[in-house]
Amino acid sequence: MPSVDLLSPVNVLRARAKNRVFMAPLTRCRGGPGLVATELVAEYYAQRASAGLIVSEASPISPRGVGYLNTPGLFTRAQVEGWRGVTRAVHEKGGLIVAQLWHTGRLSHPAFQPGGVTPVSASALSAGGTARTAEGMKPRVTPRALDLWEISRVIAEYREAARHAMDAGFDGVELHGANGYLPEQFLRDTSNHRTDAYGGPVKNRARFMLEAADAVISVWGADRVGVRLSPSGIAPGLFDSDPRATFGYVVRALAERSVGYLHVMEKYAGTNEFANPEHDIPASYFRPMYEGVLVANSGFTMERAARYLREGWADAVAFGKLFISNPDLPDRFRRQSVGEPVVLAQPDAATFYTPGPKGYTDYPSLDVEH
Repeated sequence: MPSVDLLSPVNVLRARAKNRVFMAPLTRCRGGPGLVATELVAEYYAQRASAGLIVSEASPISPRGVGYLNTPGLFTRAQVEGWRGVTRAVHEKGGLIVAQLWHTGRLSHPAFQPGGVTPVSASALSAGGTARTAEGMKPRVTPRALDLWEISRVIAEYREAARHAMDAGFDGVELHGANGYLPEQFLRDTSNHRTDAYGGPVKNRARFMLEAADAVISVWGADRVGVRLSPSGIAPGLFDSDPRATFGYVVRALAERSVGYLHVMEKYAGTNEFANPEHDIPASYFRPMYEGVLVANSGFTMERAARYLREGWADAVAFGKLFISNPDLPDRFRRQSVGEPVVLAQPDAATFYTPGPKGYTDYPSLDVEH
């Protein structure tokens, strides 16, 4: 197996990533008071600095963008200082890390909103399901549709969060346009019933995501900006009448902007949510549309990742859960590729979002194990 391809360097974000084993963004809910990244968070990321590129856990761009407990933000000076400790720790280990910029939109809950107000979205359409709050699980509410002037404010918040990420020492930023959060709520026609310049045809529905991308690019430059998409409909109940055309339009627009990388989530392995194969869109579908660094994600093994690189379907692969329990994942892949009987540790799902070091920083590397 040509694992050398997976472990070979790649140029991205004006830097040279030491391998193509990227770390996917993973919400872990370990932020401290004020949604500040702590020393424990810095230790966690530093342990995984052997990744070619770390994409940070999603970081809210404003108080109104928060939708989960203890998620470190990028809208206060204290949060910038907290993240600066993280980026310093990663850089001291020779790693690269980008900040993922996040607005949860309708997937938030009044419990997270300043003054307990209703969360916002493209349209007043509920996502359903429940939100995990400090008082337990609560049903999500029907959001309020953003007014036009408010959209401009949110775009400005993306720009300001991008500036904060630069101040915090990140190597770039990733716009979170996936998983049913606010940019995707505008993009898909099941969640956007607007009749103004942000609704209707795809060029209007894509306007919010592209304006957010342009705002971030104005701070960093296009080649230090990545965008994450989930065209196969990762969020439950969030569909589109023509997802290939919708996401094809977005990818071509991002290609015209020459963004630093495109991060495409594929359908989760083992799920059968979509009976229509048209709703299952692989990363390779976008390869002819985008010549930059294409990153594939969702349920990859080393063998499947090597195949994607060998076939030219992707330039790097982002691994999520495997990086939780294997902080030295690239080294384990390297040892496996030369025939060593290295076992990949499996993560404890019960500790994904719990406080403290258990299931977070206590997974050993092979050097520690041996």
